Amino acid sequence: MRLIKLVQSMLFLCCFSFLNADEIKLSDLESISEADTMVMVPMRDGIRLATDIYRPKDINEDLPLIFIKTPYNFNEIRGATLQWTHEAVKRGYAVAIQNERGRYYSEGEWEILGNPRTDGFDALSWFTDQSWSNGNVGTLGCSSSAEWQMALASQDHPAHKAMVPMASGAGIGRVGEFYEQGNWFKGGVHQTLFSVWLYSVQQQIYPRFPAGMSQEDLQRLRKLYDLAPDMPEVDWIKQLRKLPSIDWLKDAGANTGPMETLMKRTPDHPDWYDGGLYHDNEEFNVPAFWFNSWFDVSQGPNLAVFNHARENGKDKVVRNGQYMLMAPTLHCGFYRIPKDKDLIVGELNVGDATFPLYDQMFGFFDFYLKDDKSKIFKKLPKVQYYTMGKNIWQSADAWPPKTAKPMTLFLASNAGANSLFGDGELIDHARSPSANDQFTYDPMNPVPALGGGVCCNKDAALGGSYDQRGIEARQDVLVYSSNVMEQDLEVTGNVRPVIYISSSAKDTDLTVKLVDVYPDGRAFNIDDTIFRVRYRDGYDKQVFMEKQKVYEIKPTPMSTSYVFKQGHKIRIEISSSKFPQYMRNLNTGGNNYDETVGIVAENTIHHSFQYPSKIIFSVIQD
Repeated sequence: MRLIKLVQSMLFLCCFSFLNADEIKLSDLESISEADTMVMVPMRDGIRLATDIYRPKDINEDLPLIFIKTPYNFNEIRGATLQWTHEAVKRGYAVAIQNERGRYYSEGEWEILGNPRTDGFDALSWFTDQSWSNGNVGTLGCSSSAEWQMALASQDHPAHKAMVPMASGAGIGRVGEFYEQGNWFKGGVHQTLFSVWLYSVQQQIYPRFPAGMSQEDLQRLRKLYDLAPDMPEVDWIKQLRKLPSIDWLKDAGANTGPMETLMKRTPDHPDWYDGGLYHDNEEFNVPAFWFNSWFDVSQGPNLAVFNHARENGKDKVVRNGQYMLMAPTLHCGFYRIPKDKDLIVGELNVGDATFPLYDQMFGFFDFYLKDDKSKIFKKLPKVQYYTMGKNIWQSADAWPPKTAKPMTLFLASNAGANSLFGDGELIDHARSPSANDQFTYDPMNPVPALGGGVCCNKDAALGGSYDQRGIEARQDVLVYSSNVMEQDLEVTGNVRPVIYISSSAKDTDLTVKLVDVYPDGRAFNIDDTIFRVRYRDGYDKQVFMEKQKVYEIKPTPMSTSYVFKQGHKIRIEISSSKFPQYMRNLNTGGNNYDETVGIVAENTIHHSFQYPSKIIFSVIQD
């Protein structure tokens, strides 16, 4: 097995490389477990899925199972999966790690999220029929090993008693106002991370062994072949600038796969509702402990699906069995929180953010899979969230906390809000009967991405919080700042922009960014959102702008828990691009994905009595 291939396949998305080198080793797991590897679990259509099963040594009683399903190579168990497995076995659980169909040694053809409604259901049935099973299964994973769990939860399998989905946003199709369709979109704009992710993952043509091979042969062959591709290195910052965007992967030499088909879909295309994504018209049938992050790619849908499960679970047991934790980390960064020193997310110091991850996780599992209501479970709050700026963990019974109240600040300017050096303001009332700020959006010179809820894009855009002053110096970025804060202000919950825009183009994008300005001028991003204006009347239709007509735009909200300290300022940035995190709008009103030439848009943000552009904050007041 070649190490370089293993590293390429394991590091690409998320959850197999977040532990320190001095964490659990394979020998630690081997010393406490019995392993049954390359078990080929049959599905209803005869396809078999490669599965490794670990059970505690010298325990004869029936065991609950922790089930981890993944599209990634687990030929050598490591990273977070090794840590989870060791913790679970040590605490008296069996663990099954299974590849999705069509991935590595699993038979069949791959589909994104791995057919959770059928393959997930069939795997649960097979596990609970084993002599060592007590009939209770909990699902566990981060990112792609979490995202399939939600569709499975809609199937109401009697063995599926609990789930711990971490950073599971790419498994959410539509929930409430969010139509991200598995992180493909945000506000109707393609999030390029998914294209970059597919470069290494989509493999419709690949070498495979004959179906029906014996377990003994497969155990031998996995020592010789890991079936992981050697993907050529790509400079994704340059690659994502190429047009047309539908050719990004083909041009980079990727394998064939679903990229081109997905790129052609609109945000409410019916095909999004046929795959493995979970949508809010489905049942939700399983108690869950949701782990999310403030700087993840989809914290908005993650928060929304937690509330959806609490309000629409099939019964009182499920509705009362929803718990959530929001950490100040990047995607699946729960395992990167350092001990005995502060956590730095990008350039922002968020303090000591440690928490008892495994005690809480297995306290939850113990209750639902072992009927053991431990002390830590009895004390487990429904909602735990880390408040940045204040740098403390807080808890509540609901999200947002019931004590949160709305506070509105309005955009204003006199000479113009262009750049950090303009006179844009955030004030507590609408003013001026007619006022606006204009900027030129050239898709060939987009505003660069720096920080935010980012993952999985090979550093084409960095995630976390960074000083934004270099970006704010651009004339195509409008900057609106509050007065200096006279006292601390806690913003916890949604931050909703309502922006009035007109344009010379048929279509354009609107970006809104929330920023904390320090007394020394440093300006750290907290969250941002984007919206493609053609979808203002609904994601099921495209309505183009008339030249210079004013339109009200309500992007999906930003979300945070953040204290703006005394002496700081609240700042809002507005523009029309954040590239390459989001695919550029070429402003033509066309498909974008198959176009090579864009047009310059002269965009205007209106703020007046008639067009009161504003930001509605959710604040906690003492």
